[in-house]
Parts: sequence; structure tokens; C-alpha cells
Amino acid sequence: MADYLAERGHVGHHEIVVLSDPSRGRRVRIARRGATLLSFELPTKHGVYDIADGYRDAGELDTRPSSRFAIMVPFANRIDDARYLFDGEPYDLQPGVEGASRAARHGFVRGVDFTVADLSADAQGARVTFSTHAIHPGAHPGYPFAIDLAVTYTLGANGLTLETVMRNVGDEAAPCFFGWHPYFRLSDGPIDGWELQIPADTVVRTDAGFIPIPGDEARVSLDSEPGLDFRQRQPIGARELNHAFTDLRCDADGRARTRLRDPESGLAIAMWQSSGVMLAFTADTVTRDVRRSVALEPMESWADAFNRPDCAATIRLEPGAERRFLCGVEIESA
Repeated sequence: MADYLAERGHVGHHEIVVLSDPSRGRRVRIARRGATLLSFELPTKHGVYDIADGYRDAGELDTRPSSRFAIMVPFANRIDDARYLFDGEPYDLQPGVEGASRAARHGFVRGVDFTVADLSADAQGARVTFSTHAIHPGAHPGYPFAIDLAVTYTLGANGLTLETVMRNVGDEAAPCFFGWHPYFRLSDGPIDGWELQIPADTVVRTDAGFIPIPGDEARVSLDSEPGLDFRQRQPIGARELNHAFTDLRCDADGRARTRLRDPESGLAIAMWQSSGVMLAFTADTVTRDVRRSVALEPMESWADAFNRPDCAATIRLEPGAERRFLCGVEIESA
């Protein structure tokens, strides 16, 4: 059996890393820009297929349409009106901006060129660690905190694992949490026939801007929302999903698995996470290939978590402390 491989390459002017599993015919390409996964190729009965609906070229890496495979730190998804309170202090992430142009989404590192801190391969896997010190006081309006971030991808026998480490290197507590924004495609056709299973008991109710409504009313039992209940695997159909699911049920190994399967192609994956929230998005509002992939987004906490008292303990990172989050993609059939 050939060992795994970890190599460097380029997409246009962007440096990338290529992790390969020759014995299983799998290959992952990840750019330094944003530590962004570009492709995840694997053999199928119809030939090699890329299950990652990522950026296609250097131009898309520069413009980042639809935040494909974005690493989202120090917050995931949205912050309402780009304003938040932390330890009683108000912060504005877009000072001087008014009206409909105000928005804060998906954190600060999507356009950062990470450093390749480690690149290695052996008989057990191929791995790369990307790191950045880009989140520091003065770098981002409304966020005077210092967070060092490391993101490690490991390609192994079961698939791809992602581990992030966020460390508060400042002198005061900081709000901080992780999210990932991958898009998966299991065939070249529409997603309506694909089957989805999400092991959650609760869906998050939001307003028209996809901000969770205040308080306990944001938590809705799936027993009362049958149209969003994917506890049993079922076709997506015509449903438009942009919903966060919480109260995830873990399997015996401590992993909560959201499963996606295309009966026609035979491709099936499981997105697993050790904790947090799963946001499912059927790509109805993307800039290209509408409803041709499904985003399965593991997040450590909720959208607008910086403004939610019920998320305060999850997102608080004390000076000198670090927090890890684990998630990954398992290949269940190809």
C-alpha cells in the first residue's frame, strides 16, 4: 500500500497544498488563501468525481462568491446589523456605514493568506496545518481582540478531518467561535432527489434576515415542524433550506453525523461534528449553479451568537486560553 502524499502546488497565482491517498484514489486541494478547500476528488463507478463544489479558479479565490468552503472565524454566519455587545461594551463592525449596506458575515479570514505551518504524510494520513495571526487589535473595526488561529486538515482512511485551534493571545476576554461553509455535490443534476438526514431535535427560528429571534422562542421542536424534520433520511424535494439545526444527537463515538446521499449516483457522505449547530443550505441564492449543491455547515455556535446571552459561555475565550473544534467528512459510499 502506498503511503499518503502531501505536496505543494498552484492555482494561478495562489499557492495550494495537495493531500493524496493513492491507495483509495482520493485527492484534496486546499489553498493558502483562507485555508480554503478547493476540491475533494474520489473514484466512483463512473470515474473520478469531485464532491466539493468549491472555487473553480484563481479569480473565484480572489472574489470568494458564496463563501464556498470558507473558514469562518471569529464568528460564523451573521451578526445582526454588524453590531454586538460584549461584557457590556458596544462594538460596531462597520462604523460609518448605514442602511442596507450594513452586514457582517462569516468572520475575517476568508481573504487571508495563511502560513503553511506543517505539511507531512506517512502511512496513516496526509496533513497540513495552516496558521494566521491576522486577527489582532487594529486589523478589524469593532473587534479589538487578538486571536491566533490554526486549521489542520487530515486526509485519512475514513475521509477528511478538520481541526481548528483558536487561542486568545490578548489581555482580555474575547468573543470567538468557529464555523465551516462547505458545499457538496453528489451528481451533476439538481438536488431535489438527494436524501438528507440531520440528527437534530430542534430547528432555529429566524427573522427575514436569517437572524435568530430573541430568547427561547428561537428554539422550535421538530415535532412541530414536520416540513423541516430530517431525523429520518428523506429526499430534499423542492424545499428551500437555510436553517440551523441544534440539539444534535451523537452516535456512540461522540460524533453527530449529518448524512447526504444521491440514490442515482450512489454517492453518500456524512458530515460529522463533535458539538455545536448544523446549518443546511440548499444553495437557492448563490451566484452560480443554483440548487446544484448542498451546504452542510458545522458551526460551534449560532448565527448572531455575539448578541445572544444563551450563547455567551460557548463563545467566550479568556486571555491565554484556547478552544478546539473538530469536524470532518466521511465517505460512506462512492
